[in-house]
Amino acid sequence: MKVVIPGGTGQVGAVLDRALTAAGHEVVILTRRPVREREVYWDGESTGPWTQEIDGSDVVINLAGRSVSCRYTPANLRAMMDSRVRSTQAVGRAIEDAARPPRLWLQMSTATIYAHRHDAAHDEATGVIGGAEPGVPGYWGYSVEIAKAWEQAQQQADTPHTRKVALRSAMVMSPDRGGVFDVMSWMVRLGLGGPVAGGAQYVSWIHEDDFVRAVQFLVDRDDISGPVNLAAPAPLPHRAFMRALRAAWRIPMGLPATKGMAELGAFVLRSDTELLLKSRRVVPGRLLDAGFTFDRGEWADAARDLVERRRRRQGPVVDADSRPARSGVR
Repeated sequence: MKVVIPGGTGQVGAVLDRALTAAGHEVVILTRRPVREREVYWDGESTGPWTQEIDGSDVVINLAGRSVSCRYTPANLRAMMDSRVRSTQAVGRAIEDAARPPRLWLQMSTATIYAHRHDAAHDEATGVIGGAEPGVPGYWGYSVEIAKAWEQAQQQADTPHTRKVALRSAMVMSPDRGGVFDVMSWMVRLGLGGPVAGGAQYVSWIHEDDFVRAVQFLVDRDDISGPVNLAAPAPLPHRAFMRALRAAWRIPMGLPATKGMAELGAFVLRSDTELLLKSRRVVPGRLLDAGFTFDRGEWADAARDLVERRRRRQGPVVDADSRPARSGVR
C-alpha cells in the first residue's frame, strides 16, 4: 500500500512509520519541516502540491495537531483546537478533490473525549462524552470540545468513496525517547513514581505493537467506520499503573505526590495536570466485538516488555514541541 501520514513526525508517527515500512509499504510523511527522504512539505492548513501524495494513495492516517505537552493556557488551547480542525479540514479537501481517493482515512482522535469517571468504563456504545462533569476544572471541558470538533471535521468532509474511522486513542506506549513511557520511566527512576493525588484516577494505554496491529486490523476490515477506541482492555488506577511500572524497572519505592505537588511539577515541566488527574477509563468495545485480540493487554506484561526493549536499544529522539504532530495521545 501507499500510506500517507500527515503530521507523522512525532512519537506515534514514528511507531507507524517503522512498522509499515518494515512490512513493505510505501510511507509518505507530511510535515512543516521535511528533512528526510519520504517527507513532504505541507502547512497543515491549506491545499498545495502535497495533495498529489494523497491522490492515488491507499490509506491516509492523519496525526496532525499541536502537542498536548504544554501549559493549557487559553492561547495553547486555541492552538490545539485550530491545528487539529484546520489540518483535518485540509486532509478532507485533498481527499474530496482526488481523482483516485484513498479507500480509508484514519483520523487521530483521543480518549480524552470521554468523561472523567471512576465507576464504569467507556466503550463506544455506552461511553459518556465529557464536558459537563461536576467538580472538575472548566478547561477540561474545552479539551473535550477540541476532541469533538476534531472528529466533526472528519465527519463533515464529503468523501463518499473513502471509509472514515476516528481513532479514539489512549496513550501509545513505546520505548522511544521523548514519548510518554520515557517521561514516566524517568520519574520512576528518580524515585518519583508514586501515586498522584491518591492514584484512584484510571489510566488507559496501549502498547505500540497492539496500536500498529489495531491500525492494520482496521485497514483490513471494510465493515468498520466511525469512532473506534484504541486502548488496552484493562485500564487500571494510577496507583496500580505506577506500581507495575516500578516493578518493571525494579525500583521498589516511589514517592507519592499531592495534587499541589503535581501542579508544581507540571509547571516546571511546562505541561498540565489534566494529563495526570483526569480519570480515563476507556475500553476497546468495537475492536473486541470485531474479533481483535491484544498481544499486550495487561499493563504489567506490557511494561516489562517496554523496559526490556528500552534497555536493549537507544530509541530515536522525539521532540514533541518541535514538530506538528503530538508526541502521544491523550
